[in-house]
Amino acid sequence: MRHLIALTGLMVSLLLAGCAKPVDYDYSAFRQSQPKSILVLLPQNSSPEVNASHGVLSQVTLPLAESGYYVFPVAVVEEVFKQNGMTNAHDIQGVSATKLREIFAADAVLYLEVTDYGSSYKVISSESRVTVSGKLVDLKSGQQLWSGSATASTAEGDSGNNGILGMLLQAAITQISHTISDKSYEVAGVTAARLLSAGRPSGILYGPRSPKYGKEAE
Repeated sequence: MRHLIALTGLMVSLLLAGCAKPVDYDYSAFRQSQPKSILVLLPQNSSPEVNASHGVLSQVTLPLAESGYYVFPVAVVEEVFKQNGMTNAHDIQGVSATKLREIFAADAVLYLEVTDYGSSYKVISSESRVTVSGKLVDLKSGQQLWSGSATASTAEGDSGNNGILGMLLQAAITQISHTISDKSYEVAGVTAARLLSAGRPSGILYGPRSPKYGKEAE
């Protein structure tokens, strides 16, 4: 009986936690900075996939541009670092804000990290998942303006109504198909949109090139 009461209390606590209202993001530093241009650095890669950094990097310009910011061409930025002997994300992200401001004259820099990228086989399911976290930093003051994370997966919306044999077969086929076609690249586009599109809960604010600039609720 004592165990039942304890279990009931735990379930109630979890329910209350799940119903709790999310805390609003503090945009005071973001609004004060009012960045117009964003420099995106090569993402750090914590996943086992060697193509993860560039797969994500190639997808981030669109949502940022559509949100109203000028984004420095990522290929040009990477070439500048390469000409200066830096080719990996760790070294590139280690450059000081002062130096980045001096070289590119950008208002803000976006640091990204990829923690999931690629297809995985899980006996009765297979998916391509991409998870990215990021933070936006003011290059004049070095102050963090925003941070967030997002995930997308090909398993979203799966019904799971197949029999066990069908599920095993489908998982194997999906794994092969996603690996051959690099499905993660497409999923990275969805992740980037979720992370970097303005107007989403706790997302970035609209930039000066957007007609919605400055119109978010305080």
